[in-house]
Amino acid sequence: MEEFIQALEVEFAKKANPQLAKEQKAYLKNRFEFYGMRTDDRRGVQKPFLVKKYLPSKSEAFQIARILWSKQQREFHYFAQELAFIYYKNSDEKDIELFEHMVLNNSWWDTVDFIATKLMGNYFKTYPDKRAHYIKKWLASNHMWLRRSALLFQLKYKDELDTHLLSSSIHALLGSKEFFINKAIGWVLREYSRTNSKWVQQFVEETPELANLSKKEALRLMK
Repeated sequence: MEEFIQALEVEFAKKANPQLAKEQKAYLKNRFEFYGMRTDDRRGVQKPFLVKKYLPSKSEAFQIARILWSKQQREFHYFAQELAFIYYKNSDEKDIELFEHMVLNNSWWDTVDFIATKLMGNYFKTYPDKRAHYIKKWLASNHMWLRRSALLFQLKYKDELDTHLLSSSIHALLGSKEFFINKAIGWVLREYSRTNSKWVQQFVEETPELANLSKKEALRLMK
C-alpha cells in the first residue's frame, strides 16, 4: 500500500501547476490544497493505477482510500472515491462505514455528490434493508453533508426511487436555511420529474413549506 500511495504522490507532483492550484483552491473557498490538475489530466495520470490487473484487493483499496482521504491535496480525495467505486459490484455491508467517513471528513459538494449518488446510491440498491436506519440517522444528525446525502443517494434511481422515503426525508428538512440542502431537495425532485412528473408536480403543490429555491429547481423541467 505504501508503494502504491508513494507512486501516486510522485506522479501527481510531476503534473503540479501552482497557478491552476491557486485558482482551484479559490473556487472551493480555500478549503483544500491542490496540485493543480484539470480533471482529464488527473485521470490520465491515475489511469495506470486503476488498470484491473494491477488493482489492489478491495480491503487494501479501501484502506488506501482512507489514507488518501486524510491528505491535504484534493486530487487524492477525487482519486480515492473513484478507486472505491471500482469495487461497487463487490459490495459488503461494512462498506458504508468508509462512505460515511468520506462525507464526514473533508466535506464539500465536489466529493459529497459523487459519494452520495455513486457510492451510497449503489450500496443501498444492494442493501435496501439498510436504508431506513442510515437515512434516519443522517437526517437526525447535525451534519449538513450527511443530510444532503440522505436526499441525493436516490438521484439516479428513476423508477426505482422510493417516493415514500424521499417524501419523508424532504419533510424532515423543511425549514432549513442551508443552501445546499434546499438545492438538493430541488435537484432530486427535478431529476425524478424526468420519470414521474405528475408525482413531483403534486408533491410540490401539496408542500407549500418548500423553500422557493427547492420549488424552482423541482419544476424547472416542467415549464
